Amino acid sequence: MRTTITAALSAAVLLGRCRDGLSFAPPRPSAGVRTRGPANGVVSLDAEKAREGTVMVTRSDGEHELAYRIVRPMNLSSAQAAPIVALHGGPSVPSDYLYPLGDVVPYRSIVFYDQLGCGKSDKPDDASLYSTAHSVDDLRVLLRKIGVRRFHLYGQSYGGILGYEYLKRLSEEEEEDEPKCLSLILSSAPTSVSEVEENYTRLLGELKSSNPDATEEQLGDLFRVTHQCRLPVMPEPLVRAYEKAGTVWRGTGAISGYEAAPPKEGARRMPSALTMRGEHDFISEWSLGRWGDVLNTPFVRRRTMEGCGHHPLLEDGATYGEIIESYVSEYD
Repeated sequence: MRTTITAALSAAVLLGRCRDGLSFAPPRPSAGVRTRGPANGVVSLDAEKAREGTVMVTRSDGEHELAYRIVRPMNLSSAQAAPIVALHGGPSVPSDYLYPLGDVVPYRSIVFYDQLGCGKSDKPDDASLYSTAHSVDDLRVLLRKIGVRRFHLYGQSYGGILGYEYLKRLSEEEEEDEPKCLSLILSSAPTSVSEVEENYTRLLGELKSSNPDATEEQLGDLFRVTHQCRLPVMPEPLVRAYEKAGTVWRGTGAISGYEAAPPKEGARRMPSALTMRGEHDFISEWSLGRWGDVLNTPFVRRRTMEGCGHHPLLEDGATYGEIIESYVSEYD
């Protein structure tokens, strides 16, 4: 049976329409969407070795739980291979689609957590309780609570924005007693939300021009397999994440007008960074390239994953894992 995408999903894809504008993730797929098992056929060998728990974060209405999952927790304090802290995108698409990172990056501890409003974390209904600044606060709390002292920071899509804003805040503060970030990986992370919206419109227009008789559903299918995830069927980790996605703080309306800006003058230098995107990603080369102007470090590398869209981890996990592991090993 051919892969099908619902009309709602076709209008969304990864940059679909929602009540607050475009979203970096689509609404839940229908039961008619075909899915596949673990990405790239990799079966997780470390699922039973993961540790799960929660930490409490504070908002104006009280405390809320953030759920985390640590793969290979026994290596969390390793002096030879520092852990990776992984930040999911969305906003509000939980970490499930990033779990294959634990299969393609061996030996290291990897810390996943669901940001407030999605997945296994609390989902307050008050939109005022959500912001990137709040999420930076939450990340700081999480790192302290689980005892991470040195780590590599990985952010995918919106998670890259969150990771950058976390490091930017630290670079501008005088506080020294913070866990040490050894390196930064920004995977398919945009520097400009408005440019993402414009690029989405352009790419969708190109698909319409070359497929004038395509229905909305068919265009959504085409966009997905061209720019989002170029596998013939939706990977199961991605579908699972969509099913657990939040609804309160979601879409580019939640981060409307975001433009990455450099830290203020006199800020401390940020760690070295690796920026990545897929060859057919809807995050443009221009957007990715701007990280070199924004990050206050001269050591910014750029990699393009051939044949991939927005999810190289799921499209070519083996190569992706090799790139990540090779890079972070330089900064252990």
